[in-house]
Amino acid sequence: MIGHPRETRYGKDYSMTRRRTIVTAAILAGALGLTACGTNREEAPGSGGGAASCDTSKGTLTIGMVAPLSGGLSELGLGMRNSADLAVDQANAKCTVPGYKLVFQAEDDQANPQIAGQAATKLASDANVIGVVGTLNTSTSQVVQPTFAAKKIVQISPANTGPGLTLGADPINAPKRVVDSYFRVATTDLIQGPFAANYLVQKAGKKNIAVIDDGKSYGAGLAAEFAKQATKLGATVVAQEKVGEKDTDFAGVITKIRGLNPDAVYYGGEYPVAGPLSKQLKENGLDIPVMGGDGIVDAKFVSLGGKPGDLATNVGAPAEKLPSATQFIADYKAGNYAEGYSAYGAFTYDATNVIIQATAKALGSGAYSDATRAEIVKAVQATNTQGAGGPIAFDQYGDTTNKVLTVYEVKTDKFEPVEGTTGSFEG
Repeated sequence: MIGHPRETRYGKDYSMTRRRTIVTAAILAGALGLTACGTNREEAPGSGGGAASCDTSKGTLTIGMVAPLSGGLSELGLGMRNSADLAVDQANAKCTVPGYKLVFQAEDDQANPQIAGQAATKLASDANVIGVVGTLNTSTSQVVQPTFAAKKIVQISPANTGPGLTLGADPINAPKRVVDSYFRVATTDLIQGPFAANYLVQKAGKKNIAVIDDGKSYGAGLAAEFAKQATKLGATVVAQEKVGEKDTDFAGVITKIRGLNPDAVYYGGEYPVAGPLSKQLKENGLDIPVMGGDGIVDAKFVSLGGKPGDLATNVGAPAEKLPSATQFIADYKAGNYAEGYSAYGAFTYDATNVIIQATAKALGSGAYSDATRAEIVKAVQATNTQGAGGPIAFDQYGDTTNKVLTVYEVKTDKFEPVEGTTGSFEG
């Protein structure tokens, strides 16, 4: 779920396109080495040293990323950036794409759809971009998806959960694939919302629930799916309210729901609002659990006011509990990144590796051209492998076939998985 902070990997002026400094025997013996992007970075053994012996005579190919690297959701975005960077480093060390060196270019969207659109245009204008990892937010992906699709650039998100990105305007009654080049390794809110309701109503025993969301695609969709399932299970949704994604004072909405005596609040949105909302609820006499989705599963939720007993669902199983993620976690730790891998680290690592492996398959021993992009998309669609976060395969809509989720609870000062909750949604 949440990685431990590491030092000396990236500084504040991290450059999104860079040339990797390869660790030599002299550096490992103690000589001072060059650092990446002007920071005091110490390469871990095996993180890139093998690249010196690779044939890169055909040039460079770029893997892009669009994610929030600054702003309120940067805790998640930086973990994504670092995890993708690790996958690219390892591929270069192993000469995974014969004849080519892979370059990683991460663009900051600040969780803002307009800025995300600009980042997508920038990446799509580069003929050497073979694929893009991201975005974090459903709302930003709605903007960038058409730009990448127009250039046949494969996009794989480790975090988008909005159903409409793959299933169209009517996901339940008339699912229709939106674009062939978009995929995701995270399951959707059609699964996550009901999964949360099952736990909160059937396991936690909450019967009078206030539902609040931030009005964005992700939050509103998640809250709607939760409310439908909670009602189906016999709970009463005592209120359905909205707040702004940048609100800091929730007195108005708290006043509205306090007299309705909810025994829990379900929040559709992300931790910058969820943390302070939980704190203010308690301060105003509603010491009840706040539950949310994967958008609140970060240590920042607690530091912003989240309290013990608060709950959340997250896509997949906790990386720390997965044998398949053991090597990823060890390699990430050895990479000395300044930030933890956070909620989407393992899935981001997997998404990046899928693009890399699909590129190697599409190219074979040949050379890259514009036509290769379409072949990469086909290779991604045919993926059937094991990743750090679990099995990876995609259905006819580009959605992951891995429908596993987990419930987390705040214990003391961090989210911890609730024993026995990892599984798939059952209606």
